[in-house]
Amino acid sequence: MDMSRVADQGLVLLGCGKMGSAMLAGWLEHGLPAASVWVIDPNPSDWLRAQGVNINTPLPEKPAVVLVAVKPQMMGEALPAIRALGGGGTLFISVAAGTSIATFERVLGAGTPIIRAMPNTPAAIRQGITALIGNAGTSGSDMTLAEDLLSAIGDTVRLQDEAQMDAVTGLSGSGPAYVFHLIETLAAAGEAQGLPHDLAMRLAKATVAGAGALAMASEEDPSQLRINVTSPNGTTQAALEVLMHEQEGFPNLLHRAVKAATDRSKELSGG
Repeated sequence: MDMSRVADQGLVLLGCGKMGSAMLAGWLEHGLPAASVWVIDPNPSDWLRAQGVNINTPLPEKPAVVLVAVKPQMMGEALPAIRALGGGGTLFISVAAGTSIATFERVLGAGTPIIRAMPNTPAAIRQGITALIGNAGTSGSDMTLAEDLLSAIGDTVRLQDEAQMDAVTGLSGSGPAYVFHLIETLAAAGEAQGLPHDLAMRLAKATVAGAGALAMASEEDPSQLRINVTSPNGTTQAALEVLMHEQEGFPNLLHRAVKAATDRSKELSGG
């Protein structure tokens, strides 16, 4: 991660909740000097105060990057503080859900390089995946810098078009909650078959985490991994006949869930 330009010119982090803190921890570990970071946050945590960064102090005139990590509802009051940095040398990166590039361009000026990013909550343990899209003002090196900064919280992917962000929201942005609900209901189903609650929950968590890790590590795609563990007429096949049912199983259910989240994302971002 090449942080030299950011270290020289400074980085402004607007909002330092869970996501901001996870990113900041990653950057500091990768060698970004604390003195090169300015944080604007109305309620700085004890952890943040202990990091040696500049908190709620006057900002540098031309920082390399402003990273916007406040909740969309707080965006209105937060943006005036950074409006003066728009229009040129400073790259803006937003991880604020549902806030379009056009919204930032209206506040900061069309000449401002702006990258919109959608991370997800496993970023808190640096197992996130973040989708990125830049406006016309962003260069290749801006995108690379954004990927470097966001790699502190996991993997990154580039989108072709900002319109894809609603579907990304429906899949990876909201998706961790679907998996938490899978764990919850899988454990409850084990309990219904006679397992004690704690044991069923431990088995469910480990099964989902282990299968996810195997899917990430394997060269084979998930459909092949599924086939590999399904003996003809065995127990797994009996379960899959229920789960893979086109109308009542996962295919229809997850299509509807992801579509509902995508549609809501379009509504919220006014698309």
